[in-house]
Amino acid sequence: MIDAYEDPGTPDHRGGARYLWWLVTRQPWRCAAGAMFGSVWMVLLAATPYLMSRAIDDGLEPGDMGALAFWSGALFTVGAFNAWLSIMRHRTMTRVRMDANFRTVKVVVGQAVRLGASLLRQMGAGEVVTIGVGDVQTISQSLTVVGPGVGAVVAYLVVAVLLVSVSPLIALVVLLGIPVIVLLVGPLLGRLQGSETEYRERQGVLTARIGDLAGGLRVLAGLGGKALVADAFRRDSQRLREQGYRVGAVTSWVQALGIGLPTLFLAVVTWLAARLAAQGDITVGQLVSVYGYVAVLVGPVSFWVECGYQISRGLVCARRVVRFLRLEPMPDTGSLDAPSEPSALYDPESGVRVLPGRLTALVAEHPADAVAVVDRLGRYTPSDATWGGSRLEDIALDQIRERILVADHESDLFAGTLQDMIGPFRGAGLCQSAAPTRGATSHNAPADATQHNTALQKALHTAAAEDIVQALPDGLNTPMAAQARNLSGGQRQRIRLARALLTAPEILLTVEPTSALDAHTEATVADRLREARHGRTTVVTTTSPLVLDRTDTVHYLVDGKVAASGSHHELLDTTPGYRALVARDTEEAVR
Repeated sequence: MIDAYEDPGTPDHRGGARYLWWLVTRQPWRCAAGAMFGSVWMVLLAATPYLMSRAIDDGLEPGDMGALAFWSGALFTVGAFNAWLSIMRHRTMTRVRMDANFRTVKVVVGQAVRLGASLLRQMGAGEVVTIGVGDVQTISQSLTVVGPGVGAVVAYLVVAVLLVSVSPLIALVVLLGIPVIVLLVGPLLGRLQGSETEYRERQGVLTARIGDLAGGLRVLAGLGGKALVADAFRRDSQRLREQGYRVGAVTSWVQALGIGLPTLFLAVVTWLAARLAAQGDITVGQLVSVYGYVAVLVGPVSFWVECGYQISRGLVCARRVVRFLRLEPMPDTGSLDAPSEPSALYDPESGVRVLPGRLTALVAEHPADAVAVVDRLGRYTPSDATWGGSRLEDIALDQIRERILVADHESDLFAGTLQDMIGPFRGAGLCQSAAPTRGATSHNAPADATQHNTALQKALHTAAAEDIVQALPDGLNTPMAAQARNLSGGQRQRIRLARALLTAPEILLTVEPTSALDAHTEATVADRLREARHGRTTVVTTTSPLVLDRTDTVHYLVDGKVAASGSHHELLDTTPGYRALVARDTEEAVR
């Protein structure tokens, strides 16, 4: 089975079927062993009626106790050996499924890491969660076909040969009847794929809505929009339930026919064999063997139907994984070096110019407009933004990530100790947290443990997060839940800010760094941020007058364009729209 640190290989993402086959080829010997165990196991199941018929014809009917004991002993031996084979088959197929499960998880996680910040711009969080929670399990389950599925085919052929030796007529009926049963179920499997695909799509949408609702519950409650979103969630839930009923209806027919048709077929063949026995064309032992052969065939036919059902669902899920694997991160075509000295950032689309060494604020009627500017200046979306006169897209991406950091107010917080969450010391230049913030290393990072601890304490002080550490039972060594759910919204925001400050980037672009803080804490953070980042380029998106009053330059955006620029007090005096926007925040703060 694949090791946790083993390379999962390069997946074949040309299609769902090709991806499933790739999972098989990554463990060929194990799959071959599963097919062998499954085949021998089912063939020996078919041998049981033959041994029983010999015991009846050679021992019981003529009264030969020696022959009866011999064939009975053979029946017991074959049964015991087959029980061991069944155990080995199950163990082997479990390993096959687990390998496929873990391999798919590693492939999906690796792709998510490769996409980085571009992931959520190409696929919703709900879709990714659905792949990780449900699709991976379904894909691994579909590989059952390589074990019992192959065994069912072999057993079918062996039983057909054995039936020819009993009665060519019965053999013909069985050879023609079983494929007819499979063909009757086939159209339902095609319909199941369509229903399952739509169900999975709706499931992804609903999962994304759950995440949005949970993440913005406090904001929604404050705006009075909680009921509106709850109604939308209820409607989506009802649609998903109705689609689930459709999937369940098709599934029930598939499973019912998979069991019912073979049983009906067993009755027909048994009736035909009984008539032949009554006419003296076959012996009583052969009649028993025919019944046993057909009864054994019920298993393979059920396996075929079950495998068809699992493969149908597996293809649906594999196509979703393949679609995810086909996504590409933002291309890195830059070859120029970044400016050798602090330089201005400029976004032609909005008209925002960020001068080096200054604290700049972006104020927008629609917060998404300010976030879009930050994304362009941080090179997370294609644009004509420039840095020192050179287009960002022409500059090597690793140099941009080294010197420009985008700090989202909802960036991920990974489980671990609080120190790990903010930024553990990992040696020179590696003190920063790896993935949660957008942007990477900084050449200004502390070089040793002492300097790192000093920088950490300074970052906590600047973010006014010292009281958080003091209130925790083990301070920085206190275990934290994923996304720091054991902290309040304001505490999480300060931890995120401290983590961004610890990397000491040349250019820091922050999105609403104080939106969840009370007025006193917000003013403290604004004062300390200005002092800590003195002489380095810092951009904040905000509409808080407490923060704006500490900035050097404010750009007021209307419909994504700069409508006015200046200091906070200049814009209050000269720009009515800006004054109305900021004054509303002031009134809310007072309330």
